[in-house]
Amino acid sequence: MSETMVDVNDVSIMFRLYRENVDNLKEFMIKKIKRQISYDEFWALSNVDFHVQRGEAVALVGKNGSGKSTLLKTIAGVLKPTKGSVEIKGTVAPMIELGAGFDMDLTATENVYLNGAILGYPREMLDENMEKIIEFSELRDFMDVPIKNFSSGMFARLGFAVATIYTPDILIVDEILSVGDWQFQEKCHRRIQEMLEQGTTLLFVSHSMDQVRQVCNRAILLEHGHMIMDDDVEKVCSYFG
Repeated sequence: MSETMVDVNDVSIMFRLYRENVDNLKEFMIKKIKRQISYDEFWALSNVDFHVQRGEAVALVGKNGSGKSTLLKTIAGVLKPTKGSVEIKGTVAPMIELGAGFDMDLTATENVYLNGAILGYPREMLDENMEKIIEFSELRDFMDVPIKNFSSGMFARLGFAVATIYTPDILIVDEILSVGDWQFQEKCHRRIQEMLEQGTTLLFVSHSMDQVRQVCNRAILLEHGHMIMDDDVEKVCSYFG
């Protein structure tokens, strides 16, 4: 019997879009206490419900603003559902935004330890695997450079190398492979395939249907926060694209 690793149960997320322009927190709190703050409700996700089994590679597809990134952040624990619940099993390596978990003023080497600590990796493990991280990222000549000088492609290289040095139970990838050169993208695809063969569960977002077809076997289509389709990757990509 297959093991459920990600359990998204009837999840809805509402953001408050405040109508007033408030310059500081003090003014905001005063107006809030006096009930002078008005807002519109924006439902980024509405009643999304699906389950992912161990070893599955599932893509989230849809136009900009459809709720893909919001859903990934909810699964990663960054956002809390307004309604419903998300249950995950095992370790999670989220790669949701370029530069997330990095300090721009620190060097690449220092950020390996910082980002690794955020992901829960022991320092000893990072020490043992530093050479592998450098080799995979292809940033050997830049490890002592502050990452504020890095391009988006270099961010992707470093973030992916750190996140995947250990095989997590769940890997979350949001558009991270859309930057950088195609050779490194292919390298990342091979690494993802190796992790899938070892039982890692993948949640993948990309606007490239070629990448989605290459990496995933199942896809979920979102539209204005609603789940429109959950099916074989080819069927969903053909319908969407």
